[in-house]
Amino acid sequence: MNQTLVQKLTRTKPVEVGGGAAESLHSTGLSRSIGLFSLTMIGVGATIGTGIFFTMVEAVPKAGPSVILSFLLAALTAGLTALCYAELSFRIPAAGSAYSFAYATVGEFMAFIVAFCLLLEYGLAASATAIGWSDYLNNFLINAFGWQIPETLRTPMIVSTPTGTVWNIGHINLPPIILVALCCILLIRGAKESAVANAVMVLIKLAILIFFVVIAAQGFDMKNFNPFFKPTPGEPFPGLHGIAAAAGTVFFSFIGLDTIATAGEEVRNPKRNVPVGILSALAIVTVFYLLVAVAAMGAQPAHMFEGQAAGLSVILQNVTGHAWPALVLSAGAVISVFSVTLVTIYGQTRILYAIAKDGLVPKAFQTVNPKSHSPVANTLIVSVVVGVVAGLVDSTFLWDMVSMGTLTAFIIVSVAVPVLRSKDRAAGMSTKGGFRVPLGPYFVPALSIAACAYLMVNLSPATKTIFTIWMVVAVITYFFYGIHNSRLKKA
Repeated sequence: MNQTLVQKLTRTKPVEVGGGAAESLHSTGLSRSIGLFSLTMIGVGATIGTGIFFTMVEAVPKAGPSVILSFLLAALTAGLTALCYAELSFRIPAAGSAYSFAYATVGEFMAFIVAFCLLLEYGLAASATAIGWSDYLNNFLINAFGWQIPETLRTPMIVSTPTGTVWNIGHINLPPIILVALCCILLIRGAKESAVANAVMVLIKLAILIFFVVIAAQGFDMKNFNPFFKPTPGEPFPGLHGIAAAAGTVFFSFIGLDTIATAGEEVRNPKRNVPVGILSALAIVTVFYLLVAVAAMGAQPAHMFEGQAAGLSVILQNVTGHAWPALVLSAGAVISVFSVTLVTIYGQTRILYAIAKDGLVPKAFQTVNPKSHSPVANTLIVSVVVGVVAGLVDSTFLWDMVSMGTLTAFIIVSVAVPVLRSKDRAAGMSTKGGFRVPLGPYFVPALSIAACAYLMVNLSPATKTIFTIWMVVAVITYFFYGIHNSRLKKA
């Protein structure tokens, strides 16, 4: 059947079993091997670590002590979106998360745009966390053995400075490349094995953060919270812009909520476990973020955070006057950040798997190894790209870009809730049963959209420019490849 351009752009993939070209979003070539606990740990593993271990250095200079409110604002925004995710994941328990939700509601073109946002956020998040891992590894080696990685092997070739971009020819950040390679090997072995390893690393991470809070509390000083708001000349509400800007920077870490949804085709009882996993992970993450942020700000004046590598380790060393607490925290960070990188690469591969199943990207990304039930070629390609970026680029380029991609995807997820409810009513389907966004299909999604848009506005102009270029690439890719190879083309 010939379709008009508008019909092609807005064609949707059926939620229920349909067969043929319009294959159901419930169908799968992956193995359902992940339980609720492991799923929740995937979300926690992808979230806790990045916003605490690394971005305090970026966020505190923007907001000062009121960075605590930035974490609250980011958590509130993520919480509103999490409610939308929970409803959609009950109805559409498929790999691909926001992409699959968009494909079932607002149409193929918008789904493809969301997919590119997800590819951006997952790929850059994996690279950024791997880069941060390098700082803690170096800190650990110094405290444990009095030796550090040579500068030419732990600094990237492309570095952002206040005066512009600096090119360090001959330099490469080798530790992140090694980390990505290890994650790749583990993911190729299979999702179940990766989930178990991740759960163990997450529990270690939570223990290390509790250790940080207890030790840092010994140096707690309320004077470090004065002034609480960072003054900004000419601003009618002092500190508000800084809070919003810092919230936009740390927001990328809430990518973990989306990662849970990417596992929809590998979860046992997904209609129950995915919504519960999303909300449980959000609760755990918010509590730990606030505890660590308050402890860190109380133990150290805000001006000391800027440019501070392996910041939490340094705080413990300054508070106690001894190296062993920093050694313990750095060792924990080396282990825990491994889990963040592992899970974000996992999410990236599952997004590509879902898109490839629909014919919008080449079939190589959906080929699953019959023994490990993992997309091997997909994982290798993603790991190579992530490793190259992590080895050559400074993380300063990456944080806000990840947040921009995450916020855009979250907005589409919020839009999808009222659209799906409307489609249900038009088809005469019951909307009862399972998790539903409270207060109707419009109020919470609208708040979620407004909160995400507010954070996006406060991101840097350079971030918006680069993101616009990426969206242009997405549109070109869709019209040159995706629209012609879609499995729904002949539907």
